[in-house]
Amino acid sequence: MPDFFIRRPIFAWVVALLISLMGLLAIPSLPIAQYPDIAPPVITLRTTYPGASARDTEEAVTAVIEKEINGAPGLMYMSATSSSDGAVEIAATFTQGTDPDIAAVEVQNRLKIVESRLPESVRREGVFVEKSSNNIQAMISLSSTGSLNDTELGEWASARIIPELKRVKGVGRVELFGAETSMRIWPDPEKLEALGLTPTDIVNAVAAQSERIIIGDIGGAAVPESAPINAGVVAEDAFRTPEEFASIALRTLSDGSSVKLGDVARVELGANSYAFFSRCNGQTATGMAIKMAPGSNAVETMGLLKAKMDELSRDFPPGVSYQIPYETTHFVEISIRKVISTLLEAVLLVFLVMFLFLQNFRATLIPTLVVPVALLGTFAVMWLSGFSINMLTMFGMVLSIGILVDDAIVVVENVERIMMEEGLDARRATVKAMKQIGGAIVGITAVLVAVFVPMAFFSGAVGNIYRQFAVTLIVSISFSAFLALSLTPALCAAMLKPSSVEHQEKKGFFGWFNRTIHRSTDRYGRAISGMIRRPVRSLFLYALIIAGAGYLYLTLPTSFLPEEDQGNFMAMVSLPAGTLQKETSVRLREVEDYLMRHEPVEHVYSVGGFSFMGSGTNMAMLFVGLKNWDERPGENSAVQAIIDRVNARFAGDGQMMVMALNMPALPELGNSSGFDFRLQDKGGLGYARMAEARDELLARANADPNLAGVYFSGQADTPRLHVSIDREKAFSMGVPIAEISNSLAVMFGSSYVGDFMHDSQVRRIMVQADGKSRLNGNDIEDLHVRNDQGKLLPLSSFVRLDWTAGPPQLTRYNNYPSFTINGSSAPGKSSGDAMNALEQITASLPQGVGFEWTGQSYEEKLAGSQATLLFGLSILIVFLVLAALYESWSIPLAVILVVPLGLLGALMAVFLRDMPNDIYFKVGLITTIGLSAKNAILIVEVAREFHREGMNAAEAAVAAAKLRLRPILMTSLAFGAGVIPLAFAHGAAAGAQRAVGTGVLGGIITATLLAIFLVPLFFRLTAGKRGPDHPEGI
Repeated sequence: MPDFFIRRPIFAWVVALLISLMGLLAIPSLPIAQYPDIAPPVITLRTTYPGASARDTEEAVTAVIEKEINGAPGLMYMSATSSSDGAVEIAATFTQGTDPDIAAVEVQNRLKIVESRLPESVRREGVFVEKSSNNIQAMISLSSTGSLNDTELGEWASARIIPELKRVKGVGRVELFGAETSMRIWPDPEKLEALGLTPTDIVNAVAAQSERIIIGDIGGAAVPESAPINAGVVAEDAFRTPEEFASIALRTLSDGSSVKLGDVARVELGANSYAFFSRCNGQTATGMAIKMAPGSNAVETMGLLKAKMDELSRDFPPGVSYQIPYETTHFVEISIRKVISTLLEAVLLVFLVMFLFLQNFRATLIPTLVVPVALLGTFAVMWLSGFSINMLTMFGMVLSIGILVDDAIVVVENVERIMMEEGLDARRATVKAMKQIGGAIVGITAVLVAVFVPMAFFSGAVGNIYRQFAVTLIVSISFSAFLALSLTPALCAAMLKPSSVEHQEKKGFFGWFNRTIHRSTDRYGRAISGMIRRPVRSLFLYALIIAGAGYLYLTLPTSFLPEEDQGNFMAMVSLPAGTLQKETSVRLREVEDYLMRHEPVEHVYSVGGFSFMGSGTNMAMLFVGLKNWDERPGENSAVQAIIDRVNARFAGDGQMMVMALNMPALPELGNSSGFDFRLQDKGGLGYARMAEARDELLARANADPNLAGVYFSGQADTPRLHVSIDREKAFSMGVPIAEISNSLAVMFGSSYVGDFMHDSQVRRIMVQADGKSRLNGNDIEDLHVRNDQGKLLPLSSFVRLDWTAGPPQLTRYNNYPSFTINGSSAPGKSSGDAMNALEQITASLPQGVGFEWTGQSYEEKLAGSQATLLFGLSILIVFLVLAALYESWSIPLAVILVVPLGLLGALMAVFLRDMPNDIYFKVGLITTIGLSAKNAILIVEVAREFHREGMNAAEAAVAAAKLRLRPILMTSLAFGAGVIPLAFAHGAAAGAQRAVGTGVLGGIITATLLAIFLVPLFFRLTAGKRGPDHPEGI
């Protein structure tokens, strides 16, 4: 193939230009994302059991639905939450690759099977099945300067903004942190009693009289021909205003007058829920939380959302404005730009290294021209493969820079050497050079591709991470090899000029550099000759290297992904159980004021009544957006330093707990950084004994040196008033239990009794006792219900009240009652250390207490179990490819034995920088295996040629090593220079870049410095008596 392109250089240029053109056309079509679609699909079910306790909700709703969903095809794990406000949320997570539409249909079908077993009020509320991530991608805040009050602003957002946002491509769910308008009916129990009415009377009357009347028409089908007209018949509109609802008749009195709803209740347009409040930068606001649909591209979706909000804002009412105080995609865009900048820096550094060795602008330009062509070709294949421009594909490209120029450098260096040593012109020298090194290029390419092939076939989230990286490198390496056999020889034949001065005879810096390399080559040759004559000492050193690498690998702390300064963090706030919403608001403002006055924050969005630890009047949460990275330089302004200060500032508060947390590296796999652990009741121990086990675990975990900030992600038991009904007495007095239950649910739990039209939107009619009648237990005892004789009796006649404590929220995981435990590793410890420590603590808990990891921690465990298999497969495939290339089972050992040399350097580098063994480091290790093999191949390939020509194995090894020393140093330094910007990155995405670059840089250093001495020895030991007549291989 090289001869063809040498003869037809224009053809070579045309091929290269076509590859470049396809890449340029593909780039605008490639989506941009932080990571590929690695999150498993999640199907979420939500419903409400009005007025029910957490226990009642779990037993009557959650457990029923959960049992049926369990076993759905592809289901990986399932979590469920039941709250004291009757809210139910079940999140079913399916294996990566499962079609979310199919999964949603499967869940919906299973839900239909058990729907009839659910309470009537739950069926009325409806069970909603959604395909959306649980992670909040962005928070959009609306505020009004006075034209709209809080309820009106929430209603306007619900009616005018949310429907538009839901239609934006990629949006899975929009959650309102505000309230829609509803028709609120507030009965007065005293007035009801005075007029002989009960809450049930109100519910029945409102439901019956607000029913829409549907009639039909006159003169329609099948009427006599004499019919004068065909016209529709309509009744008056259903009730729409508070005045119309207040006129609903409840009872007709003996004098013919009637008792109206307005006589016993206050009727108004109010909020459908008063459970939440929110503020943005200290000002009252209404928020909309954006959650992504499975498989959506967050960057693209966020761009569409911003455009849609800009469009909608033109029609906002006077005084209403919006801002986006929290979003995750800004970090993604900055990160990609940073990696692109790193890519350009790598190209520049590689160019300088090549110029240092080649000392000829023309010769340096040839490998440099190969880089953009190969990268553009890779972009074209990425587009055809459905990939995105993300951190992994960009890291693959940065690492490929040094590899891309390697093949071209080998060609150029060999052509120049032949031109200088044999006096041939560029064309003939290129032809001869390609015959000498064509096999080496094919061998190197085959080995490098073989190293990454196993990564492309792993499944799950980790498999997707490996696959994107592997395919990017495989494609770019393949293009590099193709161009080294086509465009590079054509350029060498056309552009290179013979030099009349040998390298070591040059003047100035280059002359000194060349003479140093020449002298070093001679000393190097003598050194390896001595090592070959006395191999025992070298082999002992090699054994120590293997032992050292093995020790470091086994003792290096493990992790999943490095934590990043994403420009955001969140804080959860918890006050003592029973705290009123007003007090929570006051205390929450203290946290807001501290952040805005003392920390480099841009926005603080806070929500009262909600947090990832649970909902309630004593709970709150803050989403904090920091200033841009260039506006807060230094470690003191990094996100972790700010989080530490926030936690320290409020650590001594005896009444308010503030837990500031960094955002997770993979938002789709959790709500915060750190581990996600589920303590399960697998032995039927019951809530009380499990709570004791939980508290014991927390106490021991927070005393463990490997763990920090371990906490129960839930709520402590709250005070509650337990209603004990004397059922026998109620029966004897003729009071149905259903009457008691319905009256209590309506007055103290809020009852949804129907719908009405408001501003062209369907809204709810809610009935609940007026606030002044829900202040204490006496209000329950004073409530009257009707017996079967029509007589009103107070509940105090057959009800006893007792103050107790109970869980405001119950969770389940994979069908077992569970507690969610979160936390992180202690400073200087890895997440792997933390997870192992927590497992050891759990093992000592009472029998029947089990555990499971979930979210990102689950994937970390999975990644750790796959790593050994991945490394083993990579090494095995490299060996088999080399055996096929060399037609030998022994010669490939000279290459494979080099692998531990690179691994030692990679492990030492991350150990010295106190970095863990995470996914990015594993990617770097695989890359190091390929690079180590590449350097060995350059020596082994030439040594085989010399051996076939008649040299003995020792002579061939020494001669090949001396001949290939300069190109090995040049390619290794070029690759190392390309990795330096990654290894020493700072700012956005620095953690990921350093994790990849550090190991690879350390690996290439030792793989070069140690391999150039040991590969000749390995060749001597494995070559045997192989002679000229032995099959030559490829």
